Amino acid sequence: MGNPIIHARGPSVRVVASASTWIEGKALDQLDRVSKLPGMRLSVGMPDLHPGVASPVGAAFLAEGVIHPDLVGSDIGCGMALWTTDLDPASRKARPERLAGRLDGLDRSWEGDTTAWLAERGLTPTTHDHSLGTPGRGNHFIELLKLHAVAEPASFAALGLSADRLAVLVHTGSRGLGEAVLRAHVSAHGHGGVAETDAAARSYLAAHDTAMRWAEANRDLCAHRAFDAIGTTGGRVLDICHNSVTADGCGCWLHRKGAAPADRGPVMIPGSRGDLSFLVRPIEGQDEALRSLAHGAGRKIARHEAKAKLRPRYRREDLARNPFGGHVVCGDEALLWEEAPDCYKDAAGVIADMVAAGLVAVIASFSPVATFKTSATPQGPAPADWKRERRKARDAKERTR
Repeated sequence: MGNPIIHARGPSVRVVASASTWIEGKALDQLDRVSKLPGMRLSVGMPDLHPGVASPVGAAFLAEGVIHPDLVGSDIGCGMALWTTDLDPASRKARPERLAGRLDGLDRSWEGDTTAWLAERGLTPTTHDHSLGTPGRGNHFIELLKLHAVAEPASFAALGLSADRLAVLVHTGSRGLGEAVLRAHVSAHGHGGVAETDAAARSYLAAHDTAMRWAEANRDLCAHRAFDAIGTTGGRVLDICHNSVTADGCGCWLHRKGAAPADRGPVMIPGSRGDLSFLVRPIEGQDEALRSLAHGAGRKIARHEAKAKLRPRYRREDLARNPFGGHVVCGDEALLWEEAPDCYKDAAGVIADMVAAGLVAVIASFSPVATFKTSATPQGPAPADWKRERRKARDAKERTR
């Protein structure tokens, strides 16, 4: 291949990573095993590759004539959406503590008309619509960003971005809907792949495509709820999915599990909540990596190990801040440890590998101002009541000072 960053582990397995990039052995073993599945032609691990339940996350897989729903996973349509806002990061309204307080509560059910929201996007109601407009748990988030540095001013401006405006980054997917799609398929057909001509494949693909569109509608609503919460408006810059299966036009099916497409325009690749996030421009013609990119920094500490490994070095309150002076909203202590910045690889290293491989050019980088994970306040009143109660509590506290 002639590219020292994209190296072969076997005839049908490649890894995009420099020699200095650490990748857990279990993830590489999973990548090798997937390459032996029926119809598999090529498996490619990205620099953010890390172990999943049965197959690795941060990889793309090309299969001929066979669809493997397990390789997409349960969060069908999960992706990143970047939005601009009208909020100046230098204004008093953009203070990190204020913004964090305003975001609190965005994991509660939206009180608006979900049926109308979906109908505007050509979707019908589902039994999972109570989750519409919420990010979910795990590594999902709603984050407010400010510009850190611009590498390609022309590309940055062409996207409608501005140094004097905050941005919103939403990472979420199809919530319970995608999980229900996978469970229904596995219950009827097992975990193996299905031939593309089989009725089971057609049924799965139809449900998959609906979940993809629902996930995009979910990200849209998450962003609009964030706008309402912080008192601003905005416009969408991009929405890129990293969990999907699509026909590649050559008789094969391209599965991506935690891998962003490199053939759909600029991509946002986030770091941890304590690291920079990068807006990149994919460089076309890189079929060696299955026209795919890393989707984030990639885990380096497993969730079940996080608290034990990090507690000697950090206090709980340390995890509610980031090195850039930003705030983190997360009322779930276990999740706070599991998603600590030290649990993830250095985002700049992941980006550097892809730049060296000729896959991307950096447009800009952003730092986190406020990151919403889960509500810090009790799950009691409805959102409108909750805001009123919080104001009362704040006023009472002021009176006692």
